Amino acid sequence: MAVAGKVVAVTGASSGIGAATARHLASLGAPVVLGARRTDRLAALAAEITASGGRAVAVRVDVTDPADMHRLVETAVERFGRLDVLVGNAGITRIGPVAALDVAGWSAMVDVNVKGVLHGIAAALPVFRRQGSGHLVTVVSTSGLKIVPTQGVYAGTKNAVRTLLEALRQESTDGGLRTTSISPGYVRTELIDNAVDDPALRERMAGSMAELGIDPAAVARAIAFAVDQPDDVEIGDLTMRPTRQG
Repeated sequence: MAVAGKVVAVTGASSGIGAATARHLASLGAPVVLGARRTDRLAALAAEITASGGRAVAVRVDVTDPADMHRLVETAVERFGRLDVLVGNAGITRIGPVAALDVAGWSAMVDVNVKGVLHGIAAALPVFRRQGSGHLVTVVSTSGLKIVPTQGVYAGTKNAVRTLLEALRQESTDGGLRTTSISPGYVRTELIDNAVDDPALRERMAGSMAELGIDPAAVARAIAFAVDQPDDVEIGDLTMRPTRQG
């Protein structure tokens, strides 16, 4: 597979889709650089991948800090000689009607979901330009495709990223850059753990997610499919969801 040997950095790698992606790509022969804030989980995942014969290094990363994203990219180049793919997976959500005026929650989503992606682009693009190739794979959401009440601002951040990546793609058709938006539906992750303040509502949502959501490994396989394409093929937008999701 073309995945083998590609150096891949993953944000939000301490759990969920990010951790599953790191495991899967490493199993296919890709050196992985793991970025997240929870260093204990990162260290454990890096040790697990290494014990299984893969190559992994962990870096503490807060995507809202541009310097952290530069350190993630620099670590890839220093340890493995290059960076081929940046998987932008870090994301948060706050669920509630716009009229609830959760200004702090709005700002947090913009900082992580939008600015975090921009910080990744700012860190990786110069390396990709220098190499003559590179791939930005970013996890967005079906929430941006089917707009529903209580997810308006979250969906807005995901659609902002989708628009940004399409513009960057059109600007980069002669520079060896590929962009891919992965739009998952319900996935069994920790995303909703801090999505609402009401414990009872959060428990009900977690129950629904556990019953309906697909395994994060399914998204990891989709990411590997996009990365595995030959250099002259780009998977621009890939949507996946549970077959029972409406």
